[in-house]
Amino acid sequence: MNAKPAQTPGPAKLEALGNGRFKVFGALNAETATDLLKRSDAAFKEAGSSLEIDLANVPEGDSAGLALLIEWLRLARQRQQQIHFKNVPQQIAALARISEVEALLNGN
Repeated sequence: MNAKPAQTPGPAKLEALGNGRFKVFGALNAETATDLLKRSDAAFKEAGSSLEIDLANVPEGDSAGLALLIEWLRLARQRQQQIHFKNVPQQIAALARISEVEALLNGN
């Protein structure tokens, strides 16, 4: 039997849905977070006063994914935008809990 080679994740994708709503597709990890941050900056800047980020299509995430969400929060606050995360992946939510930053992701 031939073992399947490990698949490297493709770039995470950010899709603008209009009216400040976005969907993220793909893993949020050390391999994808930096690139996604660069690509999201201009899109979020033009989105208006409210951002909604749907993470339902994010199959996994790690501490870099959590750091990305926290950076998005920081940028939104800097721009005086409201930001709301929907469907935060369990791995990222668990990291947020143990890091005591869960309230940030919940808008508190």
